[in-house]
Amino acid sequence: MVLLLGACPEYGCLVYEYMHNGSLEDRLFRRGQTMALSWQHRFRIAAEIATGLLFLHQTKPEPLVHRDLKPANILLDRNLVAKISDVGLARLVPPSVADEVTQYRMTSTAGTFCYIDPEYQQTDVYSLGIILLQLITAKSPMGLTHHVERAIEKGTFKDILDKEVTDWPIEEALKFAKLSLQCAELRRRDRPDLGTIVLPQLCFLRNMAEESLDAMTFRDTYGSYNPKSSNSQVSDSLSSAPSHESWKSSTFSGE
Repeated sequence: MVLLLGACPEYGCLVYEYMHNGSLEDRLFRRGQTMALSWQHRFRIAAEIATGLLFLHQTKPEPLVHRDLKPANILLDRNLVAKISDVGLARLVPPSVADEVTQYRMTSTAGTFCYIDPEYQQTDVYSLGIILLQLITAKSPMGLTHHVERAIEKGTFKDILDKEVTDWPIEEALKFAKLSLQCAELRRRDRPDLGTIVLPQLCFLRNMAEESLDAMTFRDTYGSYNPKSSNSQVSDSLSSAPSHESWKSSTFSGE
């Protein structure tokens, strides 16, 4: 979470820690002609966002939902570490619905179009799914789930990935995309659980990405590298994720 440093009641503003690299939205769309984020950074950022959300959802004595999660509210520090900001729309979840799920039915909606749960139950997992799809495509959220679904079904998934990144690990990116689409299912009951399914898979992909960065650093320094784990181990560890044919029919317990 972004660190709150102070407040100025006279002008109605809050003072947060300075985030050197701006918002995730700025970096994905390369505003200011900034360099594109590597796939390794994107996988790590995804795990960091999910970790922050889980922290909110496990807040005691009652969970919190963000209710306006989007790339503009994900800020990046000097080292491109992601932190969640603007939790101003968050509401405490009543104890009656806080036991098993992190959701809250509202008479009026809040948040940003394209990131709001279609069932109007404020579930950050839906918003997270849209953000994850943007992380690998760098595209507008409008109709993004449909475009990614079609690309997977037609076998053109590689073409929808952000072309600013030239070394995507296609197999792992496909696993990432399928998990993202599951998070963005229209019905809450069809979405995977954040703590037991989403975060563990994102953390595994983050670890694989960090290992890849270590390999690149070692190779640049010494000219060769012996990876800690083989590609086959990566594939085996991810084999529990739904297959290409079955991902749409996978059903998970609530959030």
